[in-house]
Amino acid sequence: MRVLVACEYSGAVRDAFAALGHDAMSCDLLPSDAPHGKHYQGDVFDIIGDGWDLMVAHPPCTHLAVSGARWFKDKQAEQEQGLEFVRRLMGAPIPRIAIENPVSIISSRIRKPDQIIQPWQFGHGETKATCLWLKNLPKLTPTDIVDGREARIHKLPPSPDRWKIRSATYQGIANAMAQQWGTYENSTTSTL
Repeated sequence: MRVLVACEYSGAVRDAFAALGHDAMSCDLLPSDAPHGKHYQGDVFDIIGDGWDLMVAHPPCTHLAVSGARWFKDKQAEQEQGLEFVRRLMGAPIPRIAIENPVSIISSRIRKPDQIIQPWQFGHGETKATCLWLKNLPKLTPTDIVDGREARIHKLPPSPDRWKIRSATYQGIANAMAQQWGTYENSTTSTL
């Protein structure tokens, strides 16, 4: 299966699919933190029509996440641009699509997510609500429910890399995406 992981510089989701034998490529404006895998540095819309079977997209949440609601009145233009980017990803000519984002205005301005997952459902004793908007994909089934409900990401102190740490995909979630969606063939589930 040809898998595009849009807006990913870490390589976590890409590498999880590649480890299972898929032709997986990440794409981001930033260089990859894990340069050993396939990575396109540039605009995702340069390659979005290149015959992908599945896309997992992590659009930037800076202007969309409700955690920044107190600044919403000052960034309406940025929000509209962010929402238009999400709409374009959702409308991509790819049979199976997953859009991943924290709790955000995508839910109120485009549509509600199909699923909200937590890291503790996939082997990480932390909380970080993650929304999934799905096209022709099933909801993820938890793989390793663990104790611990630490809000580590929420409590991170300011630092130059805080944004990178907050946006990284947990390995357990990346593995579940690859294991469950990498073998999924049915195309009769929800649509974006």
